[in-house]
Amino acid sequence: MAYFEWADDLVIDSGPIDADHMKLVALVNELHTATSQGTGQEVIHKIMAELITYTKEHLQREEQIMVSLHFPNLERHKDGHTRFTEKLNALQKKYEGGSITVASQLSTVLRDWLSLHIRRSDKEMKMLLQKRAVR
Repeated sequence: MAYFEWADDLVIDSGPIDADHMKLVALVNELHTATSQGTGQEVIHKIMAELITYTKEHLQREEQIMVSLHFPNLERHKDGHTRFTEKLNALQKKYEGGSITVASQLSTVLRDWLSLHIRRSDKEMKMLLQKRAVR
């Protein structure tokens, strides 16, 4: 069983947002597997860089889609993205400072944030997309 299982209640658009989320879930699982096998320190630099870069790209893509949809809660959503990006940057600084616990912290933070963010905040976008599809 994977550390973070993709589930039907995570589906937002069956398109680019879900593809991004699935890639992030796969990266979280890759990092968790490495840490649980004792190889986290060997792969964390590569995976952390990819996770942080891809997460930032995803958040920008998501915000652009929200702008195009005239998403009503865009600023609140962007604030959540900013706080999360700051948390990732803080973890990266801890890693660069020599912390050996960052790999497991990063996988937990990403799993928990993705799960909650998708199921709560991104669901608003799903509802808006569904509403517009009905019209």
